[in-house]
Amino acid sequence: MDSKRQLQVASVIKREFSMVLQNEGPNIYGVKPLITVTNVKISPDFGIARIYLSVFNTEDKQSVILMLETELKRLRQSLGARIRKKVRKIPYLELYLDDTLDEMYRLNALFDKLHEDNQMGENQSEEKPEEEN
Repeated sequence: MDSKRQLQVASVIKREFSMVLQNEGPNIYGVKPLITVTNVKISPDFGIARIYLSVFNTEDKQSVILMLETELKRLRQSLGARIRKKVRKIPYLELYLDDTLDEMYRLNALFDKLHEDNQMGENQSEEKPEEEN
């Protein structure tokens, strides 16, 4: 479980890294992809920040993450300029693709298809009520 300070620093990094991506992102990966910071996990020694990103509006999501990783030094410097008065040391950044929303959409489509094909089983609202004695 993360400490209160870890959660605070992670929240600051999440907010400020979002602003860095908003400013620097179009120069790195173009204007078409939309990237959101979904979560930040900070190590107990505050040396590593694991940043989870959702990528929308593009088919090749991993290539966008790879483009960001090539510019990681620049992104860390921009983040450091924004948070240097709030933290003692600027953590190293690790970027991860968060595909939770993609998985949710895939599962919803699967359930919709099962429902259309009547393979979901009987609804409880369609069951007959028990007779009273």
